[in-house]
Order: sequence, then structure tokens, then C-alpha cells
Amino acid sequence: MKILQSLFEKPWLAQAGEAVMPQTSGLMPQRIALRFFLAAVSVLFFLFIITFLSRSQYPDFVPLAGQPWQPFTDSGQLWINSAILLLASLAMQWGVYSSARGQLNASLVALILALLFTVAFMLAQFMVWQQLMALGYYVGSNPANSFYYLLTAIHALHLFGGLLVLLAVIYRFFRSAALPRLHNSLALCASYWHYLLVLWMILFLLLTSRSETYAAIAALCGF
Repeated sequence: MKILQSLFEKPWLAQAGEAVMPQTSGLMPQRIALRFFLAAVSVLFFLFIITFLSRSQYPDFVPLAGQPWQPFTDSGQLWINSAILLLASLAMQWGVYSSARGQLNASLVALILALLFTVAFMLAQFMVWQQLMALGYYVGSNPANSFYYLLTAIHALHLFGGLLVLLAVIYRFFRSAALPRLHNSLALCASYWHYLLVLWMILFLLLTSRSETYAAIAALCGF
């Protein structure tokens, strides 16, 4: 009987409350691919930021913050957007923690919350676009405007790509309850979300800075 029982055991399915041992043997190529991708994204945004700082030293560059009438002197809405993206990142981390402990339901809830918070962040960013255009801050009216739309659009595009991957993870979740595989996928997704959160905070601080800040940073960079 013990022999038959061992034949029908499913070690890849954890019992309720039992910790899952992640299978890392097949995860290394995905981790390496993600690191290369994030390195490429970092280089891309680094070049954009350098170009932004260089362009900020021209007379026709008018920052979006500094004076009372400028839209991001009060950046409260962008802080709210940042908090929403932070919640998405925390939900992803909760999913990783739950899947490692064999908590299927909690992992699914975390995935759905991460999905909803990410979509909410993208919609909130689009609302800021609409507010800017309603105030007359169009794409071509000022280089600072152009950079804001460009950088936030590229950031949102990377988030959208992450959402497609997350939807694929949710689809695999419903097809199979293999927790080690789910945990590995969630760990990679969480790393990506944490990266995009840090990247957004850098962009946020850069795009809402004043002309004096741009001049000081440009001087340090030798512009």
C-alpha cells in the first residue's frame, strides 16, 4: 500500500499551509534574460535623462514646476499615482510570499490586486495627460512637455508589457496549480514591478523639479 501511495503522490502540489520549495533549475535562463532586458531598459532611460538634462539648459525649456501657475508645482496627483503603483508592487511581493508558503487563494488574490492597481496607475497617468492638455500644455508647445509625455508613455508601455506577462501567469494559474512554477513566475514578475516602481520615482522627481535643480544637475554632468 505504501508503494501504491507513493506512486500517486503529487509532490509539485503543496498541501494547504505547507511551504513550497521553488524549482530554480529551470529558472536561471529566465532570470538572466530579465536582467539583460532590465539593463537595456536602464540604458535607454539613462540616455533619455541625459538628453533631457542637456535640453533643459536651452532658453525655450520651461519646467513644469517652480511657479504657482505651473501644473506640477503641486504634484499631489502624481504622488497619488505613485502610491497606486507602490500598492501594485506590494501586491506582487505578497503573491511571491503566498506562493512560497503554498497559499493558492492568497496568491490568486495578490495577482488580481497587482493587475487592478497597475491598470489604475495607467489610467491615473492618462488622466494627468488630459489635465495637462486641458491647461494648454500640449506636446509641441514646450520641450519639457514633450519629454513628460515621452517618458511617461515609454514607462506605461513597459508596464503594459508586464501586464501581458502577468495575464499569462494568471492563465497558467487556472490551468495548473503547480505552485513551484507559479512561484518562479511571480518572483520574476515582482522583480520587474519593483524595477518599474523605482524607475517611475526617478522620472517623477526629475519631471517635477525646478529650473534651479536642472541647472545644478547639468553643471555636475558638465553640460
